[in-house]
Parts: sequence; structure tokens; C-alpha cells
Amino acid sequence: MRKVRYCVAMSLDGFIADTKGGHDWIIMDPSFDFAGFMAEFDTVLLGRKTYEATRGMGGSGMPGMRAVVCSTTLNPAVHADIEVVPQAEAFVRELKQAPGKDVWLFGGGGLFGTLLDSGVVDQIEVSLIPIMLGEGVPLIPAGVRPVVLRLLESKTLSNGTVCTRYEPK
Repeated sequence: MRKVRYCVAMSLDGFIADTKGGHDWIIMDPSFDFAGFMAEFDTVLLGRKTYEATRGMGGSGMPGMRAVVCSTTLNPAVHADIEVVPQAEAFVRELKQAPGKDVWLFGGGGLFGTLLDSGVVDQIEVSLIPIMLGEGVPLIPAGVRPVVLRLLESKTLSNGTVCTRYEPK
């Protein structure tokens, strides 16, 4: 069965984007095999805000991947460049049963919180960037129920980024 993996960079003080949704503070380590990482997925899930932010930067998905925006407010006819699904939880449950590679839950603290609460997130992979932003978009929104995690892996890159991988218990 496919896994839904929330893979995200986070500042030391718990933010996944700055106050304007920016991510230029994320430092890439040359030892990280990003191409190898991307090859593990064939589908990317985005929330509406993340989709709008990436669209504003000239992209609407990830090359070579099925891109799906989970949104109850976007009109699919207006956003024909991407697949829009209004019922995220039901869609993800079906997606996990379909053949294919893992599913990347990309950005979107709100979508992550919804899917975590519904029990469909299999792994949480946080790259902890050695910076403190002071404010920004939090990893999860207020109101998400507490979830105990089990550490599967951690490693420190040469630039000080700590890559962690957890699963909900």
C-alpha cells in the first residue's frame, strides 16, 4: 500500500513559511539527493494556499507527477491545469489503495492538519533548518489533536539541517 508522507522544511521555531508564504530561508545541502527523493513519489497533494503560492511562482505542479489540489473553494473548470478534489480525506483513502509510488503531501499546514486528524498520514518527514523566523506559517494550525509520534530516522546534514522521519503511533 502507498504511503502518504508529509515532507516539509521547518524553521527551528516551528514555521514552514515566512509571513508572506516565502521559503527563501530554506538552505539546500549539496549532499541531499533531491532527485532520488523526488523519484519516490508519483503524486503530490497540495492545499489551496500552497497551490496558489506555487502558481504565483510560475508552477502548478511537479514535473512527472500527478498534482492534486485538495480544496472546497477552487472551481475545477477555472483551474483546468490541475486536478481539484473537494473531499480530501475520502480521496486520500482511495489513493492509498491504488497502485503506485508514495504520495507527497507538499506544504499546506491546514491540509496536513486535516489529514493527520483523519488518520491517513503515514509518515511525517521534517527537515529542521537552522534558522529562527520569529513568525510565519506554523507546521500545523491550532486545533489539531495531539498525535504521539515514533521516530524512524534522523540524520544531520553538513549545513546543520536535521532531517527527521516519524510515523504516528
